[in-house]
Amino acid sequence: MSLSIVLTVLQVIVSVILIVVVLMQPGKTNGFQGIMSAGGASTSFYSKNKSRTTEARLVRITIVCAVIFAALSLAHNFVQ
Repeated sequence: MSLSIVLTVLQVIVSVILIVVVLMQPGKTNGFQGIMSAGGASTSFYSKNKSRTTEARLVRITIVCAVIFAALSLAHNFVQ
């Protein structure tokens, strides 16, 4: 099997994972809740532990997959 085929297969797998992870992330808009919150919502337990939430893990996975996707794209370009 040539290196180009291996890189293409890896890129397809990473792209599918990237699509799934991005679709799993919640929206960033707060809507009406963001307008009505005074200062109390910003000091909640959730805001202090944001780095331990599932949302933070999804963001990290998205960044890692995006970097891998870019590296595979560059490698695929150099091989061809």
